[in-house]
Amino acid sequence: MQKLLEMSWIEKDSKLQKTFTFKDFSEAFAFMTRVAFLAEQHQHHPNWSNVWNTVEIHLTTHDAGNTVTEKDRDLAEAIDQLLN
Repeated sequence: MQKLLEMSWIEKDSKLQKTFTFKDFSEAFAFMTRVAFLAEQHQHHPNWSNVWNTVEIHLTTHDAGNTVTEKDRDLAEAIDQLLN
């Protein structure tokens, strides 16, 4: 899986946000599948969207009042590790 463009996680509007761009839809969807399994392991699930080769992820902790917590930072770091 080749990631074409990577931005840093940005904290904005009480969310950690990041956009990932891949070669094509198949690679983007494969990445989302890997993130889904990872989110289950962390028991923390992203808000996300996918349009063709782009995946946008927003992390926030709903039970902490929709703010960024260590749960979000930990999952963000684990997501980044999927691509290293």
